[in-house]
Amino acid sequence: MAAFDGLLREALIVAAILCLPVLCVATLTGTVVAVAQAATQVQEQTLSLLPKLLAVGIAVALFGGFGMHLCAGLFNDVLAQIPALVSE
Repeated sequence: MAAFDGLLREALIVAAILCLPVLCVATLTGTVVAVAQAATQVQEQTLSLLPKLLAVGIAVALFGGFGMHLCAGLFNDVLAQIPALVSE
């Protein structure tokens, strides 16, 4: 059970690390767009969605290689722990 707990903990940490850059970019972009909309009094929904969509797409493109490296490392750890998981 200890091997499973370790893998679960590692998977949650990897998921948090993968989400953090994208969520930060989306939050910062949304804040900037909201301030700009409040200053100009333009309340158009597409003006708030498009910059966030582009920023998140760029963040995924930039951090995608790093995320795939983390996922590959987790996959290798899971494969290495299969004997310990089966024997429990």
